[in-house]
Amino acid sequence: MEITPATSLVHARDVISVVLGGGAGTRLFPLTKDRSKPAVPLAGKYRIVDIPISNCLNSGLKRIFLLTQFNSSSLHRHVQQSYQFDDFSNGFVEIMAAQQTPSSDAWYQGTADAVRQNLRHFANSPHKYLLILSGDQLYRMNFRHVIEQHIATGADVTVATIPVNRTDAGSFGIMQIDSEERITRFEEKPKEAALLDTLRIGEPVLSRLKLSAHNDLYLASMGIYVFNREVLNRALSGKHVDFGKHVIPGLIDSGRLFSYVYQGYWEDIGTIKAFYEANLDLSSELPKFNFFDTQAPIFTHARHLPASKIVRGHIERAVIAEGCVIVDAHIDRAVIGIRSRIDAGTVIKDSILLGLDDYETTDETMAAHVRGLPPFGVGKNSHIERTIIDKNARIGDNVRLTPQGKPENYDGDNYYIRDGIVIVPKGGVIRSGTII
Repeated sequence: MEITPATSLVHARDVISVVLGGGAGTRLFPLTKDRSKPAVPLAGKYRIVDIPISNCLNSGLKRIFLLTQFNSSSLHRHVQQSYQFDDFSNGFVEIMAAQQTPSSDAWYQGTADAVRQNLRHFANSPHKYLLILSGDQLYRMNFRHVIEQHIATGADVTVATIPVNRTDAGSFGIMQIDSEERITRFEEKPKEAALLDTLRIGEPVLSRLKLSAHNDLYLASMGIYVFNREVLNRALSGKHVDFGKHVIPGLIDSGRLFSYVYQGYWEDIGTIKAFYEANLDLSSELPKFNFFDTQAPIFTHARHLPASKIVRGHIERAVIAEGCVIVDAHIDRAVIGIRSRIDAGTVIKDSILLGLDDYETTDETMAAHVRGLPPFGVGKNSHIERTIIDKNARIGDNVRLTPQGKPENYDGDNYYIRDGIVIVPKGGVIRSGTII
């Protein structure tokens, strides 16, 4: 979806954006074993956090706060290296790490509590509206359009929503709206069939949104909110800790809450299965998310790496980042991350390699060999299928990695299986001849 300029009177100086860095990220373990969810590598060369930050920048919103807490070191380093503004732009991406203060010795207890603990810092940046975003979603949106609708409707709060099917509805906060798109009801992750029956999008709304009535559809919260500054301050004056569970339901009767219905591509990539499928879809001829959109590019850290080198081999449906060396390999439907090394005779199928942080010198390779370790990357004559290999992993020669015939979820020796996908953790070592 291409972002087009909004013909609105929204002034960037009236808006600050707040990106929530997320909690412990247990659903993305082991990719979150040593990093936070927003810091997980994406599409070969990016980090997940690049998505909300880029959407803000492409919307002309350059005052961004990033709230972090768990395993945040690599996230901080990436943001500091990637987003630097000149002295005349008045732009910034400021990291707000959880901290103990004289008034509170608790870490962030939830999404709303994280924002509450930083209200005094936001007050130093003049604004009328706060745009609150999740840090683990893949989508492209012009936030000016959301804010424009927010102003036009006289809303206190606007919640971005997306139509989802009945199977997925139980994983989201589900809303009902009236003919003016005002939110009249909210249910957090409804599971019961009888409750779901009462939450379906009605025919008038389906018609207005030009949606098919053949399947049950529900309006799911995307975790994207626009708050009037005074409304947010009042809503957070109590002890509510979560927007979806507490703040939004509590404001329905007392405030003007509206839905901004989004119908483009959006994926919550907070689980291993969703992360895996969203990445591999990028290797399709026409992927659902387009990283090649020049009107709204996704920004990241500029690494100044050489172009990838491929010596012979067979490649179909692959995304290959810069700085890779691939020798006589067979690659089919894969995402190959920065600086990856794949040796001769190896097959990479339906897999994701997150790449390497640094190249290994000849001396370092020899030192690793003395310790009985294979070099960085994937060795010779190995077969990697339906696997995610995290950064800086060492995969030896004649290795076979596949989840076939194994449990959906399993913790092995230096590997894991989640949702039927093998995962080699960051810095993992799979020695030559290993069959998993």
